Amino acid sequence: MPFGVFRPLLLKDMQKAGIKFKLWLADWFAWINNKMDGDLEKIQKVGEYFIEVWKAAGVKDVEYVFASKSMDSEYWKKVILIAKNTTVSRATRCLTIMGRKEGEMAETAQYFYPMMQCADIFHLDVDITQLGLDQRRAGMLAREVAPKLGWKKPVVVSHHMLMGLEGLKTPEGFEQNKEMDASISSKMSKSKPNTGIFVHDSKEQIKEKISRAYCAPRDIENNPMLDYSKHIIFRAFGTMKITRPAKFGGPVEFESYEKLEKAFRMGELHPMDLKNAVAENIDALVKPVREHFEKGKASKLYEFVKKQKITR
Repeated sequence: MPFGVFRPLLLKDMQKAGIKFKLWLADWFAWINNKMDGDLEKIQKVGEYFIEVWKAAGVKDVEYVFASKSMDSEYWKKVILIAKNTTVSRATRCLTIMGRKEGEMAETAQYFYPMMQCADIFHLDVDITQLGLDQRRAGMLAREVAPKLGWKKPVVVSHHMLMGLEGLKTPEGFEQNKEMDASISSKMSKSKPNTGIFVHDSKEQIKEKISRAYCAPRDIENNPMLDYSKHIIFRAFGTMKITRPAKFGGPVEFESYEKLEKAFRMGELHPMDLKNAVAENIDALVKPVREHFEKGKASKLYEFVKKQKITR
């Protein structure tokens, strides 16, 4: 859902502001991170699948760029220059962009990752880099090295990370910034199936997953249902309708997230009523993507992806 629903909404918002996008398909990065068991051909096939997901979500007027097709000698020169201006300890602090703790680093190649991600920004000659909060450290590194190398300093836009269905989790050992590290550890992730809703989930599956999600009464701080309401539903639809029997207050429509949050905090909105509304709205956003993959090229790509082993 972060990739197939939330990211397209963010992208469309920025397009409304006149920003032109290049979507970087980071196949070599996935290779370094041992996705698809380190099989580059499979990774690139998954990249084609990603493009179909974005198209199904209504993403238009963007340029798709595969990293492996853009990494010429000038690109690698930038990687080396960045590495020569980055200490080992500074690079280590960036490793959370891979979802890795320091103790999980087993290959020297993994240290290339933050250097390469910085090089992407300069190689693509972009003014703005827009990634999740978990990627922020690489963006900050790019801003640090840019003046040293006489390059254009990028604007770093770090978007929110959707909370997993289990709610707030204890940071998994990053120990750099407690608030950020808790967000990274708690995020919804395709590599952690119990935390997420996926664009191929049926309406019944979405309802079932959400029915089991964390949503304690009156808890507005660590509540994934409120998180999705704020960052997805109100962004997509502007309002949020709650359908419930008359004996429980009858139907109600909230015109802002703030009013919804207040009602929940005051105990005026039951967790199950909130869950039901979230499930209906999320399904409405997932449905076009789900249906897109029921036929043609998209269907074949999805069949391929389903057969692959998901790795962290």
